[in-house]
Amino acid sequence: MADGDYKKVAYYPGCALEGSGHAYNASTKAVGKELGLDLVEIENWNCCGAMEVKNIDPKIQTYLSARNLSITEEMGFDTVMAPCNGCYHNLKKAEYDLSHDDASVEVNDRLSKKAGHKTYEPGKVETIHALDWIKKAVGEDEIRRRVKNSLNGIRVANYYGCMYTRPRHIFPEKDKGPGSESTAKPHFMDDILAAAGAQNVDFPLKTACCGGAHSLSDSDTSTKLVLNILTTAEACGADVIATECPTCHTGLEMHQIRAEKVLGRKTNVKILYFTQLLGMALGLSPNRVAVQENFSDARPLLKEKGLA
Repeated sequence: MADGDYKKVAYYPGCALEGSGHAYNASTKAVGKELGLDLVEIENWNCCGAMEVKNIDPKIQTYLSARNLSITEEMGFDTVMAPCNGCYHNLKKAEYDLSHDDASVEVNDRLSKKAGHKTYEPGKVETIHALDWIKKAVGEDEIRRRVKNSLNGIRVANYYGCMYTRPRHIFPEKDKGPGSESTAKPHFMDDILAAAGAQNVDFPLKTACCGGAHSLSDSDTSTKLVLNILTTAEACGADVIATECPTCHTGLEMHQIRAEKVLGRKTNVKILYFTQLLGMALGLSPNRVAVQENFSDARPLLKEKGLA
């Protein structure tokens, strides 16, 4: 397992970050470079199984995630960073399933041999999130030291989404006391952005579901769930909702538009990836962290706050 240094790790972007979540990919890489961290993308990676495969055959999904872990190990890494909540969740779930479910072990071994690569054995690679990466490789003190354009004056509601902490049993490193992440009230994003100067509001829906999995099958429910998150953030006084998941981010942006068009409910809170906010605090331009790619146009707010 990893030693917790995280200065150089394998990088698993996942499918969303090469599509709708490209701004998250660009800003994550830009922040890493600015902080002197090294991301090495996994060679020939595949989809983690996302939600679609898992709903059809969860053991196939376990294999798909395990293949990425196997490649990571073969590349000589013992840590892989996955910034997408879905990918992070699925890699962690594969690790758990291969340690506790004999049927998953059998399927993984059979398909790995058929595909011609080494069968992944649990315990060889640690999967971390982008929040773990920044928090533990850099830390708040170093972020404070490096801030060039403080987020002071920006009120932020930190939104983690539901897959970052659920189900609890696949995240054994959480809830270990001081210094660890909490599944009940996550705080890593709050800590990072506070170090960059942001004013974090007391936001009770940090891990509420945005309905991302049902955006196509039941758009009305997804819109209502997102609207609840948006209006609550505004009621808490937030200018911005900070995200760390491409599915959540896209859902908040698209259903904010749909809520106004279909339900007549307009909200003004802006949606930005935490890496975009952190990058600007470190002195990177809005374009460098791909703010222009967001549907939620935060540029007037950023200009008002002196970040653009």
